[in-house]
Parts: sequence; C-alpha cells; structure tokens
Amino acid sequence: MKQVDYIIVGCGLASIAFSEQLRANGKSFIVFDDRSQQSSIVAAGLYNPVILKRFSEVWKAKEQLDLALPVYKKIEQDLKIKIDHKLRILRRFTSIEEQNLWFNASDKPKLEPYLSTQLVKNTNEFIDAPFGFGEVLHAGRIDTEELIHAYKTFLKENQSLVESRFVHQNLKVSSHGVSYENIKAKQVVFAEGFGVKNNPYFKDIPLNGTKGEVLVIKAPNLNIDFGIKSSVFIIPLEKDLYAVGATYNWTDKSNIPTEEGKQELVNKLKTFLECDFEVVQHLAGIRPTVKDRRPLVGQHAEYQNLYVLNGLGTRGVMIAPYVAQKLYQFIENNTPLDSEINISRFN
Repeated sequence: MKQVDYIIVGCGLASIAFSEQLRANGKSFIVFDDRSQQSSIVAAGLYNPVILKRFSEVWKAKEQLDLALPVYKKIEQDLKIKIDHKLRILRRFTSIEEQNLWFNASDKPKLEPYLSTQLVKNTNEFIDAPFGFGEVLHAGRIDTEELIHAYKTFLKENQSLVESRFVHQNLKVSSHGVSYENIKAKQVVFAEGFGVKNNPYFKDIPLNGTKGEVLVIKAPNLNIDFGIKSSVFIIPLEKDLYAVGATYNWTDKSNIPTEEGKQELVNKLKTFLECDFEVVQHLAGIRPTVKDRRPLVGQHAEYQNLYVLNGLGTRGVMIAPYVAQKLYQFIENNTPLDSEINISRFN
C-alpha cells in the first residue's frame, strides 16, 4: 500500500492550487485525473480585478491577486515555464455614457487602483472604436493550457499522478482515513469541476454548470498586443493568433463545440473587428458555476475526511489559490471557512 496525506481528484486550476498548498507545507499527495473536464483548459486565463460589464469590483480582488500571483511565479520557477503574461486590457466604449460610467467608477476607492483615468484613443484601422477605450491596470493572462500540461508532467515525474477515472464506489472511508485501491490517505479533496455531478458524496451541492465556447482566430492584419473587452474578449496569443470568447449556455452540459456557439462569437466579433480572420480552433467546456457566484468549499456532513473544492466559475485563475489556502487552513488548523464560500451556506 502507498501511503500519502492527501488524495486529490481532478487536475484543473483548483487541484493545482491545492497541490501547491500541500507542497509548501511538506504534505504528500497523489492526484487522479481522467481528462474528462475541459473548463480549465479552454479558459481564457485572464486575471482581471474588474467586472467590465458593470464597471464593478471583482469579489475580494485584491486578496485574490495578492495570493495568486506569487503562486504562479513559484510554479514558473519550479517547473521552468512561462505562464504569467502581463497584459493590457482595454474596455471598448460604445457611447459617451459608458465613458462617464467608467470615470465615475474610477473614483471609487476599491476600483481606483485598477481603472486608468486616461482615455485611450483608438489608432487601429481594423477596430471600430470611435469612443475609445478604458484601460484596466494590474491585469494579465495565465496560460492555463501550458500550466496544466506542465504540472501534469511534473506530477508524473514525481509519481504523483494517476491518469485514470476515479471510481468513487471503490473508496473506503473510515474514521482513521481512507483507502482507494493500493493507496491509503488521511484526506480526500474532490476538485472535479462539473464532474462532481457524478460524485455520490457531493453530487447534491448546488453547482449549475455553464457551457462556454471559445474560438482561436488567425488575423494577420490586426496586430495588437493588448486584450480588448467589448461584446466579446479578444486576447492575443502568438503569431497572429487570438482567443475570442466566450459564450454562456445554461442548458447544454456537453463539452462539444456547437455551430450556434461559433456563429454567436463570429457575429459579435464582426460588430467591431474590421479585418479578415480565419477560425483555426473551436473549443468548449463546462464552467463550474454557482447561483450566488461564490465558490463551493467545505467538508462532507457525514464523512469528516472528505472535502470539496469547486465552483470557481469564470475567474478560476484568481480564485483558485485563495480558496485552496482557505481549505488547507480549515483542514490542518481548524481555521473556520468564510460563510461566503462554505458549502454549509446552502444547508
């Protein structure tokens, strides 16, 4: 039997953030992943402290960024990769009224550090933006695909990854710990994303799941090194490639890209992009969303060594390190979970 402190089920943003908590504290662990969940891989990976639709602050934006960025920096150093790309994000204005709302928001104490008061004029002939842009400060993009690929390789090299489906029915739970096949552990953390719906221990947590579709386009004439938020996001990747997203579908729970999703993104893109482009990739995934837009973190009501880390929604790169630390402190030091994230809030 192999003995570890923790079994983690899933290998997305939540799992990686919790794994980093365990590594920092000298805990042993093993991760199970069957590649069934796509939301972290297809995520745009933006960390942006402002809700740009309403010009309002992201929940606990400063606390999240203060925790998250050092975590990703350490992963870069340990794995010798580059995943954190600082990025200007420009919010396209559609009217004078939107400009005024932006400047009003920039006067609010919690938003002032993140909203530039300098109007950015459009100088790109292929972008329709007669009212200019507002610039978001302290933003960037985590390359989630590279992060997950590199982290799985790192786990494999340390014999800490099992690439197969975790069969919940084979988990044996007792007051002293758990056992699964040839592994004994003290605790299990389920970080399965929307896959938690197949987990008999946590299938009833109020996770809705929202399908998102994104495109990768090739636009040689566009030539921008900043992100644009309008009716859709445009995010520069490399060599004339840009990510475009995203859709929100609350009924379709499959990871299959749809023609309807593709057309929605293309049509919205054409409202302000005035150069030719080619769709070179079309991806889809189910975001683990919650009705109150807060994560789902906590302990099973009956089995005290089973935990859930889920519900990161659309801002996983920012939220994951924050909630991973909260869960670790709860398990190891009995530090109470914030009521805003504790799954007990729905009891």
